[in-house]
Amino acid sequence: MLRRQARLRREYLFRKATEGKHKALQDKKSKIKKALEDHTPIHGDLKRDALKLQDKLKWDDAGPQRAAEIGGISGGANTANSQDDEYRFAGCEDPKIMITTSRDPSAKLKQFVKEIRLIFPNAQRMNRGNFEMKQLIHACRANNVTDFIVIHEHRGVPDNLIICHLPYGPTACFNLSGVVMRHDIPDIGPMSEQKPHLIFHNFKTKLAERTMSILKYLFPVPKE
Repeated sequence: MLRRQARLRREYLFRKATEGKHKALQDKKSKIKKALEDHTPIHGDLKRDALKLQDKLKWDDAGPQRAAEIGGISGGANTANSQDDEYRFAGCEDPKIMITTSRDPSAKLKQFVKEIRLIFPNAQRMNRGNFEMKQLIHACRANNVTDFIVIHEHRGVPDNLIICHLPYGPTACFNLSGVVMRHDIPDIGPMSEQKPHLIFHNFKTKLAERTMSILKYLFPVPKE
């Protein structure tokens, strides 16, 4: 297990470094090409390699430029490197979610977890028991779980929700306030299992796009 993890880290660092070199080279080519087309002076940092890069521009196609432009936004995370985009394979398979609680959960927290499980398709609930977080994460990775959710409480009231995308993150922590559960509403009837409609307005910054990716990829991609 340790050897495999070390090998995966080395492969990740190698792919990331290689992609970074290609992207930096493509950025230089794009700047030189734009300066030549606009008849503007070439930036001082590029003058030394300008002639060499200009000769290579004749044989370039649009493929590397397109790859540099999309960078790491293939899965919606808007990262600078596609190796850092944990959601680049989103949509290939439906997410598999595991939900659990903090240790010694109250009855109200157990009810809340049951209701949360109905919101996310393909979600399963797991009793926390005395297991440590490290053991739970290893078990989820071994069973191809894509997202791990932990819900905490304060004095019997759910107040915190942690979402961890497996196997390597990202991890986000959300505060919960004013929680009203279905168990508290009389005569509400059975809950619909229709997949929810997600609305994200004004999620335009990098942090907002990152948050949007974490939340929206908890749900299966609609199939037409």
